[in-house]
Amino acid sequence: MTDSLKIFCINLGTYIPFSGGETLDDIASRLGDRLGFTPVCARVNNKVEDLVFTVFTPKQVEFLPYGSPEGKRCHTASLCMVLYRAVESVAPGSVLTISHSVCGGLFCRVDGLTADDANAGLLRREMARLIAEDHPIERRERPTEDVIRMFASQGLEQKVKLLHTLHELYTVYYRLDGLADTCQGPLLPRTGMIRAFDIVTYRDGFLLLGADPADPSRVAPMVPQPKVFEAFVQYKRFNRIIGISNAGDVNEIVEKKEDDMMVNVAEALHNKYIREIADTITARHRDGGARVVLIAGPSSSGKTTFTKRLSIELLTNLIKPVMISLDDYFVDRHRTPLDENGEKDYESLFALDLELFNDHLNRLIAGEEVELPYYNFEKGEREFRGHRISLQPDTILLIEGIHGLNPQLTEGVEERMKYRVYVSALSSITIDNHNWVSTTDNRLLRRMIRDYKYRGTSPIDTIARWPSVRRGEEKWIFPYQENADSIFNSSLLFELGVIRDEAERVLRTVPRDRVEYATAHRLRRFLNYFAPIPSRVIPPTSLLREFLGGSSFHY
Repeated sequence: MTDSLKIFCINLGTYIPFSGGETLDDIASRLGDRLGFTPVCARVNNKVEDLVFTVFTPKQVEFLPYGSPEGKRCHTASLCMVLYRAVESVAPGSVLTISHSVCGGLFCRVDGLTADDANAGLLRREMARLIAEDHPIERRERPTEDVIRMFASQGLEQKVKLLHTLHELYTVYYRLDGLADTCQGPLLPRTGMIRAFDIVTYRDGFLLLGADPADPSRVAPMVPQPKVFEAFVQYKRFNRIIGISNAGDVNEIVEKKEDDMMVNVAEALHNKYIREIADTITARHRDGGARVVLIAGPSSSGKTTFTKRLSIELLTNLIKPVMISLDDYFVDRHRTPLDENGEKDYESLFALDLELFNDHLNRLIAGEEVELPYYNFEKGEREFRGHRISLQPDTILLIEGIHGLNPQLTEGVEERMKYRVYVSALSSITIDNHNWVSTTDNRLLRRMIRDYKYRGTSPIDTIARWPSVRRGEEKWIFPYQENADSIFNSSLLFELGVIRDEAERVLRTVPRDRVEYATAHRLRRFLNYFAPIPSRVIPPTSLLREFLGGSSFHY
């Protein structure tokens, strides 16, 4: 071993000598128990790499565990490749499609294999065998034309179409037990490193469950989400009818200069669903209920634009919407509850004055006039400035906020007087059969563009804060999404093409010497799957305008 070659291991805070040509897996195995965990991948000079990454020159390396976001992605992607290998063994020639994340797992269909418990058992046993035999997962790179021929021989038509539209000279792929595949990110070096998993029947397909990030020795719990699942199905059905289901389909349309029609049809679908929600609210209102409409959803789901467009549709139904901001019901800053780190938790439900809020809603529903509060964020205090409102028979309250679906927010209001809407960007297209589009990544890209352009927030700050945002969503939003009366899917099948150029400009401002560069680099690679679409083709009322600018609405 040559002492002149060393990596700096961030985990240990020291230099580790290595021989040129060693893999990260080799180096990690020499460290033994010093790391205190089993690494699954690593950040190398702030880029996430496989453990089979070969080191020839000095690097900065941080080994990453199963429980890290990068480790979870690596484990999940590896598990998907094992599932593909198992499908080919159990039902040769069948087409596996991994559609989307839902219910705590990944929803999959296998054309040619009935979704029943017996077949789930066959797949489970075959996957367990592949894991027990500890097969190597090899990373390779070859000319794209060679990879296209390889995928064509395996019947991977969507991957062939995608590679044709990307026009890359070389393509990285992985091989497991004689079968090749492409993945969005790094994979484990061996199948034996895969932890707990399960595959069960769900609706007309299978649900692939990975390891619980909190305890990788256990299977992640399945969380029934029938309403969210149906929202996915609704859009998938529409995609099949218009013949667009994956990135390759979108890219072909862009190459043919037919993207304007795709945009118009997708925007029309949004209009249709918003109108249907408005009609349902109107019918309930005229039947004596639905005086309060609560609109909730995670960060950058498009709640604000949805609320404005819903207001327009309600007006066409001769219903007058009146807005109330939940922010004005914050308790005085010194009364804000603290989180587990002793910091003020402004995302907590109990950062709101629930008693006053429920009192005002009930008085308004009863026909009384109330004076609405105004929260002075500079002083951290609630003030009353003489803003008084009352509800007329043809008036509905619209309330947008992250806690809208939480029963505790409005527990003092009669149930029939409430109508709840959940808004989220449930990505309805995939990259290809085996690679889905992360709803979380979609929202992060939206937020990064908006905050950079209109809130003076750097992408470094947005990326750094994102884990905290996600923890708040997991605690205060996602547990209540099934309480919704309606779910609005705010994703648009063309949106990643439209935001690609803008997002890349923002992401390129993240310097390589920042840990946030790893996320920026991953997102840039992800965006490269989609051909750019000029933003001029989307209308001023589009939900995407909330993030890109050029909207006819005021924010």
